Amino acid sequence: MLNKSSKIYIPGHNGLVGKSVCNLLLDHGYKNLLYKRKKELNLTDEKKVDSFFKKEKPDFLIICAAKVGGILENHTYPMEFLLDNFLIQKNLLIAAKKYNIKRTIFLGSSCIYPKESKIPIKESYLMTGRLEKTNESYALSKIMGIKLSEILYEKYKKDIICLMPTNIYGENDNFDIKSSHVIPGLISKFLLAKKNNSSVKIWGSGKAIREFLHVDDLANAIFTVLKIDKNKISKICKNKLPIFNVGSGESVTIKKLVLLIKKITKFKGKVFFDKNYPDGTINKNLDSTKIKKLNWKAKIKLSMGLKKLIKSRN
Repeated sequence: MLNKSSKIYIPGHNGLVGKSVCNLLLDHGYKNLLYKRKKELNLTDEKKVDSFFKKEKPDFLIICAAKVGGILENHTYPMEFLLDNFLIQKNLLIAAKKYNIKRTIFLGSSCIYPKESKIPIKESYLMTGRLEKTNESYALSKIMGIKLSEILYEKYKKDIICLMPTNIYGENDNFDIKSSHVIPGLISKFLLAKKNNSSVKIWGSGKAIREFLHVDDLANAIFTVLKIDKNKISKICKNKLPIFNVGSGESVTIKKLVLLIKKITKFKGKVFFDKNYPDGTINKNLDSTKIKKLNWKAKIKLSMGLKKLIKSRN
């Protein structure tokens, strides 16, 4: 099915996840990779996406493209997070159906699960309760992508696998304090405060618990499901749309994360938590039992990943 000459299209190739996936595939000898920059191909444009698939005829599709951001970005641009992500996913999935892509990997997010989910969160908890308000639009767009994947899988028998990763971090992340996710945002705050000899303000109480996954571990998970036998997937998922949580199994409070970053950056100044800002979901650690049945597990410990990441920023 998958071989070294397979044509693999990776929309979002220049982002955090996409770049790691491309590097991993190239390291394993997969040289026939397809990608276009955002300026070259607007993924929200259905006609342009269709023309690209018609011309290039990819064999496999790994959907890494998405509009992403932290709590502030989600709150400021809810319409863009909902519509842009939905259009990107819809256009790519419909093209995958039309041009008979051999296997599509759809990337979701742990934020798709209800705010009050039992911990650890199982895939079956999807759509069993209200979403966390701070990233509701993004979560809804991903849920729509999963539902469309389910229709294509069940009604049209398309080979689609959905991965729901926990909080991702890595060297190619967005480090802008206003629009970034928690780890790159915290690192930028500490390095800037160290340079300016100022204090660091942390949004929220610090009590929220998070599970972080290095992007290279996610890339390995994507590679694992890209090449796995379809029958094995069907057996594990009982012939339903394959949805796999992808977590590290290593959880930490935001406060402990802050102290760890403070230690690694050798910051000596004052740190305080501003409870006027929301914590988001208090705990959203994942149950990754299903994907471990495919002989995958995270290898990069949080402390090791942070040291490598912070070193790359100095």
